Amino acid sequence: MTDDPKTRQNRQDIGRVFNEVPEIYDRVRPGYPDELFADLHAITGLDEGSSVLEVGCGTGQATRPLAALGCSVTAVEPGADLAALARRRLADFPDVEIELSTFEEWDDRGRRFDALVAASSWHWVDPSIGWPRAHHVLRPGGWMALLGNIVIRRPGEPEVYAETADLHERFCPGNPGWGHPPLEDEVRLEDDGWGLADGPGDLFGPVIVRWYPTVQWFDGAGFADHLRSMSLYRRLDSDVREPLLDAIAERIRTRMGDRASRCYLNVLRVGQRRTGR
Repeated sequence: MTDDPKTRQNRQDIGRVFNEVPEIYDRVRPGYPDELFADLHAITGLDEGSSVLEVGCGTGQATRPLAALGCSVTAVEPGADLAALARRRLADFPDVEIELSTFEEWDDRGRRFDALVAASSWHWVDPSIGWPRAHHVLRPGGWMALLGNIVIRRPGEPEVYAETADLHERFCPGNPGWGHPPLEDEVRLEDDGWGLADGPGDLFGPVIVRWYPTVQWFDGAGFADHLRSMSLYRRLDSDVREPLLDAIAERIRTRMGDRASRCYLNVLRVGQRRTGR
């Protein structure tokens, strides 16, 4: 399925909103567990001497563990402020290079890689361009790896949206994005394959999927900052967003003991490049 120009521009515009708040993004967004990178290493064989292309590195949450494996990492990031912060965070890793570009417009200069990794970023890439480019820049037998953090809820556990649904409707009624996160078991049963509507067709082999439950804890102010870093909230006008987030922070302080959890299923999806395509 090919994006029309309006859809493509909308995807790029939304994807760049994180560049407005790089320090907050770096502080509050979830990372990825060590077990995930151990499995990535075990499945793909990535280690010292392997070359990795990372698409959408943000402030480097996944770049550092990749570099710690001994890989040389070329990271492509369209947000100038995010890229600048990532360079500071990764200054101790000489084999990490960060290039400012979208993946669609990036100049590969003939370089080829052992793996392409995208951590919570591939959904911002135009699939009609991204999948063929991924296949093109990988060496024969190379690996495609998508990392993600899926917000979930568990039966019987307090969940922040349930505690603040009335605030969401008061400040921004009818927003189609509002809603309870899915249950963990629903995600495990339904979110298989590459986890995207537009997959790679036959460019990559069967997908290996691994799940890693994690929990992130916040006080009220921290949870508001967490939401402040998310595209759903960044798209709101500031005169709507900021009163809403202030009210959410106050609700967490007064009704939840100033302690709120964000439950995730971290996910690793890995597939090997097919040749002859």
